[in-house]
Amino acid sequence: MVKYICRSIFFDTVLFVILKALVIVLYNVGDKVLYPMHGAGIIEKIESQDILGNVKDYYVLKMPMDGMKVKIPVDNADVIGVRTVIDTKEADAVFEFIEKYQGEFNSNWNKRYRENIAHIKSGDVYEVAGVVKMLMCRDKEKTLSSGERKMLVSAKQILISEIMLSKNVSSDKVEDKLKKIIDRAVGK
Repeated sequence: MVKYICRSIFFDTVLFVILKALVIVLYNVGDKVLYPMHGAGIIEKIESQDILGNVKDYYVLKMPMDGMKVKIPVDNADVIGVRTVIDTKEADAVFEFIEKYQGEFNSNWNKRYRENIAHIKSGDVYEVAGVVKMLMCRDKEKTLSSGERKMLVSAKQILISEIMLSKNVSSDKVEDKLKKIIDRAVGK
């Protein structure tokens, strides 16, 4: 019985080490990825960093909209929700989705805010696009609170950064298209 338990622990440990090694090679330098709540960027390098004797590998992500660099622990990338940027066809589908989306706002500001944060944190481009459309339309019809205005700025940055990287266009071009869609939606 003891032999069996020792073998099981040994094989579990070996399996864990192998699986951990596989996770490390999810993304490479030059890959375009989305980091939920921050936006899309390009992996500039993968570096090791020693923190209190514990060496960890990090993706160094350069954000194209503001040039900011973000470090993401390689072994937590999947848990955090890092994913590859959508392709060009998917970006076109997102614009179509925004045009057709008819979501409804919760009248309770606090509940609406929490729902929108959950949509943005999901990292799903369609959920973020829905939040952007609803907040932009609401802003055209009625002034947003400071909290919702900050949320709109953040959600737009996340959406625009992903579409600009997927279509290889400037952020201004993506934002102009977004504004045209919203203007049509509210009839202005």
